[in-house]
Amino acid sequence: MNDVEYLKSLLGVYPDFPKKGVVFQDFIPIMRDPVAFETLITHFMHHITSHTLRNSQSSKIDVVVGLDARGFLLGPILALRLGAAFVPVRKQGKLPGKCTTASFEKEYGTDSFEMQSDSIKPGQTVVVIDDLIATGGSAKAAGELVAKQGGKTIEYLFVIGLPFLNGHEKLDAPSYSMIQASD
Repeated sequence: MNDVEYLKSLLGVYPDFPKKGVVFQDFIPIMRDPVAFETLITHFMHHITSHTLRNSQSSKIDVVVGLDARGFLLGPILALRLGAAFVPVRKQGKLPGKCTTASFEKEYGTDSFEMQSDSIKPGQTVVVIDDLIATGGSAKAAGELVAKQGGKTIEYLFVIGLPFLNGHEKLDAPSYSMIQASD
């Protein structure tokens, strides 16, 4: 069994959560096992160093942006290992100081994300991380926040992808999902 199959076997799967018809894919069980969690982080680091940086014009990543809330669990660890800054993207009204805002559509309305306005300097290279990509709305909003501050997103990283929803097509940079969920 390779590392992706191993990690996929540990996912929690919850039918009809948070609403009927949705099959929730939960990566938190991976974090309960130190070996599995290290495997997940090492897999992302290998992908970033062997693929992301090789396929971009940049020789390093300056900032790792983590989406509220599960991107906060992975982003700081990757940022430390990369020697990069970590910047959180939060739901509107959760960050102090001057913030940049981007709105996105959800299945039941509109929501907004914010980033502190001085978080990313013009020209910095960024990777965005979250646990899952479905429709791509929240990741797209994070990319808009990066662009508004003059940063350049070079890749979006996800533990789980739902490719049948085509969320990756909304993004302004390539995306990578470690685990592909079928439906």
